[in-house]
Amino acid sequence: MRIAVSGSIATDHLMTFPGRFADQLVADQLHTVSLSFLVDKLDVRRGGVAANIAFGMGQLGTRPILVGAAGADFDEYRAWLERHGVDTDSVRISDTLHTARFVCTTDADHNQIGSFYTGAMSEARLIELKTVADRVGGLDLVSIGADDPEAMLRHTEECRSRSIPFAADFSQQIARMDGEEIRILLDGATYLFSNEYEKGLIETKTGWSDEEILSRVGHRVTTLGARGVRIERAGDDPIEVGTPDEERKADPTGVGDAFRAGFLSGLAWGVSLERAAQVGCMLATLVIETVGTQEYQLRRGHFMERFTKAYGDEAAAQVQAHLG
Repeated sequence: MRIAVSGSIATDHLMTFPGRFADQLVADQLHTVSLSFLVDKLDVRRGGVAANIAFGMGQLGTRPILVGAAGADFDEYRAWLERHGVDTDSVRISDTLHTARFVCTTDADHNQIGSFYTGAMSEARLIELKTVADRVGGLDLVSIGADDPEAMLRHTEECRSRSIPFAADFSQQIARMDGEEIRILLDGATYLFSNEYEKGLIETKTGWSDEEILSRVGHRVTTLGARGVRIERAGDDPIEVGTPDEERKADPTGVGDAFRAGFLSGLAWGVSLERAAQVGCMLATLVIETVGTQEYQLRRGHFMERFTKAYGDEAAAQVQAHLG
């Protein structure tokens, strides 16, 4: 099963300021702030929702096709993804813009000042899915994640016009989208991904009830945090899957992307929706135990041992056959 994963490709530059921002602010001068903070720690991490999802799928051996836009500075990131099983040949490289970047400084009280540079991501709207499909011999599913809004709309319309099944996954972009845009992006989706809060926001912005949305999508996949995930389909009983026990909780960033990577890999293998959700929850647990969205290691023996403990021998046997 050939799955293309579209969405943002970015790097995160995370800095730590040992003092307190509040101590540097002068109450009657807030209209003309000019400050510089001497930081004592810098972490540069690979990120972007599409790259995170594709990395996880690559770790599971399903060779996803990454679709997005990056800058000329993408070479090292490209090599990293290729080493971990991701097809990056459909990434558009901008001639003038850098890869999208999030720069954030955190103080001793965990307050944050951050900026997001969209950069080359704005050129994702120029990518045609037909070109991607022709290169790989057709697409069975396109996951349309948070990206340049025009790119998300273009990819969705192209999937419809070419009868390519697609998954709608707005995540961070849902806050800036209006109801009409969201209605366009989800109508006819084979899968609609969101967390619980986003689920309510989708219903509020579109004006559609849960039942109306279920009538317009094939499956509604809602992540429930520590409680796992719920998969709904009109006319069927919901499928609910819990999460494996955590060994520790290090960093929740990228957990949703990891779930999607596991779930989409399960679809690629052809296992049941329940099994796919279980793979997603297991991969998400590995990410929450690790600082960074692509810093975890998928050791197959360890993965299957914990998967078996969480979901039983029968489920493990079905997954093991594909994981290898």
